Amino acid sequence: MATLAHAPSRTGTTAGTGTTAGPGTGAGPGTPATAASVRHLGPNWYAAVMGTAIVANAGAVLPLTAPGLRAAYQVVWALSALMLLTLLAARTVHWVRHGDQARRHLLDPSVAPFYGCLAMALLAVGGGTLAVGRDVIGEPAALAADAVLWTLGTLVGLTAAAAIPYLMVTRHRIEAGSASPVWLLPLVAPMVSAALGPALVPHLPAGQWQAALLFTCYALFGMSLLATLLVLPLVLSRLIHHGPLPLALTPTLFLVLGPLGQSTTALANLAHVAPGVVDASSAHAMGAFAVLYGVPVTGFALLWLAIATAMVVRAFRNGMGFAMTWWGFTFPLGTCVTGAAGLALRTGLGAFGWLAVGLFALLVTAVAVAGTRTAAGLVRGRLLAPPRPVTA
Repeated sequence: MATLAHAPSRTGTTAGTGTTAGPGTGAGPGTPATAASVRHLGPNWYAAVMGTAIVANAGAVLPLTAPGLRAAYQVVWALSALMLLTLLAARTVHWVRHGDQARRHLLDPSVAPFYGCLAMALLAVGGGTLAVGRDVIGEPAALAADAVLWTLGTLVGLTAAAAIPYLMVTRHRIEAGSASPVWLLPLVAPMVSAALGPALVPHLPAGQWQAALLFTCYALFGMSLLATLLVLPLVLSRLIHHGPLPLALTPTLFLVLGPLGQSTTALANLAHVAPGVVDASSAHAMGAFAVLYGVPVTGFALLWLAIATAMVVRAFRNGMGFAMTWWGFTFPLGTCVTGAAGLALRTGLGAFGWLAVGLFALLVTAVAVAGTRTAAGLVRGRLLAPPRPVTA
């Protein structure tokens, strides 16, 4: 796992003094494959599971009916489920055999936030299981799997959302001007629960059970949104006062899209299941809130997408190579796809549907590139090699 640098980089020449990147940023061409080890397999690798699973989840809500699409989504879902199982096993070995390194990760402010990815990986695969996996394993099994994964993912997400900020305050050494979009990861996890929980509401007994889950998802939405609003100004302030992020970290700018797209998705999904769970006036208010919130936030998401894309183009021109941070392009884009699709359903505007399709095309491209480069890096032993310094 990378010990990701947060040092200011106005000149674009170095990432700071003494900062390093470990496995996940990619070692140099001369790194021998024998150096690869699960010792350097960090929680950032769950981002690959999230980025893969969101393709199936997002595709399932698109207004597209071309032959073969559903089967393609099922293949992607199965791949994400296999990736999750494999990574859970590998991370278990990591904790058992390399507990010292695992504890070091928790005490590193650039690594610890990635534990939010574990929660989101569980949630994303669970949501995909119910959305498209039910065609493969049957609805009862898909529902049971989603219920288990949603519950586990939510518990892990809540733990990360509380524990990581606690560690940042009490144990981590945070330097001035070191705020990073990576800090958003544990805070967004409850929002993913809020977005995927509504799919379970209709399967609960009517009355108190359904209402409890509905309002629990609203509470998860609120805690994630307010926490995100506290961190986003820090990220923007860091960029304005200290310049662009180190090259390897530039893709993490896309992480800002995550809470924007996911919150829009959450409100649209909650509004969709509200009728019959709450009274008609409350359901109407929830539907109106989904639109009144979602449209402006989607506008800001498109603005941030333009800014982040410009920064990525700049980084490419300055020599940015592949790193596991490239998976930061994927899941956040997927949340914008589901958010736009939700707005298309709530408003009836075809423009939102086409926006979702266009963003989905970008998502598939990003996943294909990141997945191919990751597979190549694993085969060559680069991505699990010991850390090396990060250059901006």
